[in-house]
Amino acid sequence: MRRIGLVVATCGFVGYAPVAPGTFGSAAGLVLFAALRTWSTSAGEVVAVLLLFVVGAWSGTVAERHAGRTDPGIVVIDEVLGMLVTLIFLPVGVVGAVVGFLVFRVLDIVKPWPARAFERLPGGWGIMADDAMAGVYGNLVMRVLLLLPGLAL
Repeated sequence: MRRIGLVVATCGFVGYAPVAPGTFGSAAGLVLFAALRTWSTSAGEVVAVLLLFVVGAWSGTVAERHAGRTDPGIVVIDEVLGMLVTLIFLPVGVVGAVVGFLVFRVLDIVKPWPARAFERLPGGWGIMADDAMAGVYGNLVMRVLLLLPGLAL
């Protein structure tokens, strides 16, 4: 089960990217978002977010034990979740998805309150919760951007 947990936490080893694994994880989230938007419904997106949160918390805990430290950089399933939360229920095209990607990356790095506080939750729950919160903020930012006249996202 440890190997399966590591594969899930690293999104098929995307987390082992030599530079910016979080950015690569977010890109994987963008790919999953595109697939869900193409072949699923809003309900499917909700199920994916909930499933990713729970499976990510489990696999993140496995990865922490494996690495011997909290929130190791190889874990990128949290970025996948954050991307989905950033874009869920939003009427965006390719440009909007890319803007959402950039917005989420900034918020994931800055970690506005309470996202940073959520990192202190135990095990994989902390790994997932801070990015979920960054995704909520990202979704709110995207909603504001979508209201701006003349901005086609």
